[in-house]
Amino acid sequence: RFRIAGCSDSDGEEMYALDGEEKWYADFINKKGVEPLPSFIDHISYVEGTYESAESKQQTCRQNLKLRRKAMK
Repeated sequence: RFRIAGCSDSDGEEMYALDGEEKWYADFINKKGVEPLPSFIDHISYVEGTYESAESKQQTCRQNLKLRRKAMK
């Protein structure tokens, strides 16, 4: 299992993958979680609240980014 998460002032990313295949990602523009799996395989769904958790983590990431910038000055 693999997770990518990060942020900048204007953008962010939260994505989960398994065996090199993207399984879920947060679409912050359309405000929803996306499961980009093809229709011919059994669908694996993430628990309810995964997108909301990703949004919360982005807010924390941006706050930490501000604090780190301030500390580096």
